[in-house]
Amino acid sequence: MVSSYHTLMDILYRGAMWLAGIALLLMVAVIPVGIFARYVMNSALSWPEPIAIMCMVTFTFIGAAVSYRAGSHIVVAMVTDRLPPALKKFSALLADLMMLAISVFIFWYSLQLCSELWQQPVAEFPLLTAGQTYLPLPVGSALTLLFIIEQIIAGPQHQRPVVMLGNSDA
Repeated sequence: MVSSYHTLMDILYRGAMWLAGIALLLMVAVIPVGIFARYVMNSALSWPEPIAIMCMVTFTFIGAAVSYRAGSHIVVAMVTDRLPPALKKFSALLADLMMLAISVFIFWYSLQLCSELWQQPVAEFPLLTAGQTYLPLPVGSALTLLFIIEQIIAGPQHQRPVVMLGNSDA
């Protein structure tokens, strides 16, 4: 059971990593286009800024899930590093439970946000609605929830080969 859950999480992890990376690259490519059009061609384009914002939301929320599973998020461990092993384990579980609560909160309210804005059109993209542009919020928080559950059940995943992919220590 745990092995099949790891396999599913590995697939989701790789997909999320690719999605976040592509969103970041697209944002980095689109912003100079907008700057060039505005200041060199003297003709501002309407689409680069909303695309950059959608990409930023995507790589932030999807990338946060990837970062959580890889254990590469910002952590201040000054106190927990000095705790005895039993308290370290307890504090890690407590942190996971707090992350679980925060992720459930984000998931629930981002779903409500998406449903409220589902019919509101985006002026620059008539085919997209505002609710669709915010889909990375519930998707990213759902991924984070799945990764938190995996960590609670099986422990930290940052030393697994699929997670260390691209890591200089691998």
